[in-house]
Amino acid sequence: MVIDTAFRRTKIIFTLGPATESDEMLEKLIRAGADIVRLNMAHAKHDWTRGVIRRIRAVSARVERDVAIMMDIKGPEIRTGDLEAPIELKAGEIFDFTVRPGMSEGRGGGDEEVRSVGVNYQDLAKDIKVGDTVLVDNGLLRLEVLEKDEARIRCRVLIPGELKSRRHINLPGVKVNLPSFTEKDRGDATVGLEEGIDFLALSFVREAKDIELLRAFLAEKKSKVRIIAKIEDQSAITNLNEIVAACDGLMVARGDLGIECPFEELPVIQRRAVRACLAQGRPVIVATHMLESMISQPVPTRAEITDVANAVFELADCVMLSGETTIGKYPLECVQMLDVIARRIEREVDESWKEPAVFTGERMKVLHSAVILANELPRSKLVTFTRHGFMAQGLALLRPSHAPILAFTPSPEVFRQLRLLRAVEPFLMPLASDPNDTIENALGVLRRAGRIVVGDRVVVATDILAQDRLVDSVQLRTVR
Repeated sequence: MVIDTAFRRTKIIFTLGPATESDEMLEKLIRAGADIVRLNMAHAKHDWTRGVIRRIRAVSARVERDVAIMMDIKGPEIRTGDLEAPIELKAGEIFDFTVRPGMSEGRGGGDEEVRSVGVNYQDLAKDIKVGDTVLVDNGLLRLEVLEKDEARIRCRVLIPGELKSRRHINLPGVKVNLPSFTEKDRGDATVGLEEGIDFLALSFVREAKDIELLRAFLAEKKSKVRIIAKIEDQSAITNLNEIVAACDGLMVARGDLGIECPFEELPVIQRRAVRACLAQGRPVIVATHMLESMISQPVPTRAEITDVANAVFELADCVMLSGETTIGKYPLECVQMLDVIARRIEREVDESWKEPAVFTGERMKVLHSAVILANELPRSKLVTFTRHGFMAQGLALLRPSHAPILAFTPSPEVFRQLRLLRAVEPFLMPLASDPNDTIENALGVLRRAGRIVVGDRVVVATDILAQDRLVDSVQLRTVR
C-alpha cells in the first residue's frame, strides 16, 4: 500500500532556547515542519516566557502555520548547594551531603577531614537508606551511602570527578517524598495558561495521583490544556499503566530515565511505554539525545539516525529535540534531519503488527470500521470533524496503515492540540449546522489545498442527522 507522502506522519517537537528564540529562526523552524515548541521552565523567567509565547504566535500567524506550545514545568528536583569553588572528588574519598540548614559547606561541619556540600531537600536523610546510590550531575559522579544521621549523609565516592554548584541529584530506586506539583510549577503554569499554551508537561511523574493534582489545578483555572506526563524514574515504570490511563499524553524522557535505570533497560522501557500508550489510546513522545552530536556537528552519528528510525518504527506520535535546538549550532538542520529520517522510515513501516486497543463504546467501533475501510482502499484519505479532538484522537490511536487523517475543527485550541497526534493533519474550519454541508465544505478546502485530487477515495467518519438525531457514521466518497 502506498503511503501518502504529502505530509509527515511523525510529529516534531523542538525546545526553544538561545539558538532558536529569534523571530528569524522561529520562522525557519516552523517552515521546516516543526509542529510543537517546547518551553523548558527549569530556568525561564516569567517576563521572557510571556514575550516568547506572544512571538511564537505572531510568527506562526505570519507564516500561516499555527504550531502548538508545550510548557515543560520543572517538578520536584534535588540539587546540591552553592560552592565557593568546584570540588575535585577522588575515588574512594568519604564525602558528606548536608541536609541541615546552616552547616558549613566544603568541609564536613567540624569533621575537618571530610568535605561536604549542602542539598536543597531537608528530608533527604529520611528517604535514603545505607547502601543506596547517589548520582550527581547527570550520573557523572556516583557515590554510595555509608551512614546517615539527621544532619548529613555520609558517602563513598565510586566514580570521581569535579563537583560544581547546583548540580542535579538522582537517587535510583529511592521514593522521594517531594510534591509533584511545586509552588514554582504553579506560578509558571499560571503564566502559561494566561498566555494560551496548549500542553503542560509534568516532570517526574511517579503515580497517577501526581497527574490528578495537576488536573485539579487546571479545573480551578477552567483550562482545557492537555497534560503530558514525563516518565523519568523507576517509580514511573512500576506505575506505567495507571499513569498512561490518567494522562493526555506521555513523554519518554530518556535523560533522567537513563540515569535512574540501568542503561540496558532503557530501550525495553521505551518500547514498553510506547506500546502501553498505543494500547490505551494516548499519544506518546520519545525525547532526549535524539541528535545530541548535532549540538556541535553538522551531521548526526549513524547510531542517532537509527535511534530516530526506531522511534518511527515503534509508531511514536512525536520525536523531540532538546539541547540540539536550545544551544546547538545547527538547530534548523536538526529539524530537517528528523523530517528526512521520519519520511523515509514511514515508507517502510508496517503498522499491521499493532494490536488494536480495547474498544469501549459505539463510537470507537465506528472509527475502527472507518480505518479498516481506509486500509483496504488505495489512494484513500480519512476525514473527520471534531470539536474537542476526540474523533481525531480515536482514529490516530488505530494507526491507519497509509491514509492520512484530515481533521477539521472550529476551535483554534483543538487545532493546535491536534499537532501532537500521529498522522493527523489539522484544518481550522467552522462546522455547518447541516453535517452534509460540513462535508462538502471540507472537501472544497482539501481540493484547494491540493490534498485530494480526482480519483481519491475519501472515508468520512462523522455524525449525520437521522430521524431528528445525530448518529455516528462512516461514508465513502470518490473525488470527481
